[in-house]
Amino acid sequence: MTRRRRLNPEEEALWRKVTERTERLHPVKPFSPEDFVSPTPAVERPVSTFAVAPKPTGSKDSKPTTMVNLAPTVVDRVKTGQLQMDRKAFDQMKRGKLRPEAKLDLHGMTLDRAHPTLIRFILDMQARGRRLVLVVTGKGKHRDEGGPIPVRFGVLRHQVPQWLSMAPLSSAVLQVSQAHGRHGGGGAYYVYLRKSR
Repeated sequence: MTRRRRLNPEEEALWRKVTERTERLHPVKPFSPEDFVSPTPAVERPVSTFAVAPKPTGSKDSKPTTMVNLAPTVVDRVKTGQLQMDRKAFDQMKRGKLRPEAKLDLHGMTLDRAHPTLIRFILDMQARGRRLVLVVTGKGKHRDEGGPIPVRFGVLRHQVPQWLSMAPLSSAVLQVSQAHGRHGGGGAYYVYLRKSR
């Protein structure tokens, strides 16, 4: 439930000016200042933190420096994710010593085509009893078409870990890790699957 507050005289004068110069949208019920509520601001968790650090005493420049701590990217979260599998097998996998049993190459695919392909591949490999598969996304191309909306670098590279952490794949995937250089490095992921029941 939102609380209503009364407009102060300045706000009422401004409201009258606005309503005198505009046409009514609904012919039956005119708008009044009481129709607009001033909602209580909702408390949101910040995605990034912003802090101003003072310069050390004795420095010539007395202006504070600005530090911005952004949330980690999907790729960084994969690198620092919690270990779900056997430590020894994980270390071998990270060093490229374990050979993937199957490989899916998503190079050049659109998101609409890559997502169902990935779902089919992962669920099929789990049903066949495969444990370690390689998903190649590519590192992405730098392309700026000059539009007002920035284009993300390596869309599939960022999207695949998210898909793997969501249903229906989250129940099949035990661990996701960036591949070793011999298997594609930053443009590929090892996906360690749970045993099929």
